[in-house]
Amino acid sequence: MEDLGKIHQLIITIGDWQLVFNLDTILMTWITIGVLLAFGVLAARKRSAVPGRLQILGELVIDAFYGLTEDALGKKLAPKYAPLICALFMFVVVSNWLGIIPHLHEPTKDLNTPLSLGLMGFFIAHYAGIRTKGLKEYSKAYIDPMFFMLPLNLIGEIAKVVSISFRLFGNIMGGSIIILVVSYLSFNLILPPFLLAFFGLFVGTVQAFVFTMLTLVYISVQVQ
Repeated sequence: MEDLGKIHQLIITIGDWQLVFNLDTILMTWITIGVLLAFGVLAARKRSAVPGRLQILGELVIDAFYGLTEDALGKKLAPKYAPLICALFMFVVVSNWLGIIPHLHEPTKDLNTPLSLGLMGFFIAHYAGIRTKGLKEYSKAYIDPMFFMLPLNLIGEIAKVVSISFRLFGNIMGGSIIILVVSYLSFNLILPPFLLAFFGLFVGTVQAFVFTMLTLVYISVQVQ
């Protein structure tokens, strides 16, 4: 229980400003990136007509999310955005699974990670909308049906970032706290293995899929 709320920070002072870095989150994020890079290299190293297990897994993930992207954005835009959607899902799901391994934790239970991913999806969605519709047509959507709807539409767009980020953060952080408390009360003997499997694998996978699909929907709304 003494680990609850404990954060290893690096604070850099620049004039009157302080830059605070969560070292645990940075380390876990790089571990996630390393796992994904290793998976990509191993899955693509010996590609063949009779694929191995890693190649099959990689192709299943890519085919699934390419198909979902094509359904949402159409055949013209799918090749452009499918790699982003696939990479986003893989990053979030591996981040959520990381807490299953002893002494590691999920980067997504730090609000900075889901909020950064939410902001990334927000800017990409609006950039895609401007590129597809043009600035004039894109701007008209915010004053539809009347010009006084502009503030409400802007608040709605900002709320999307808050909603998608806090949903992922809340589920992962909540699961982590439950596992920590139950582990302390049961001396790591009774429920923790089941809770790790439930919150780490099942909830982690579901939340990664939901986060990715919401990002895809936000992009789809802007380009159509």
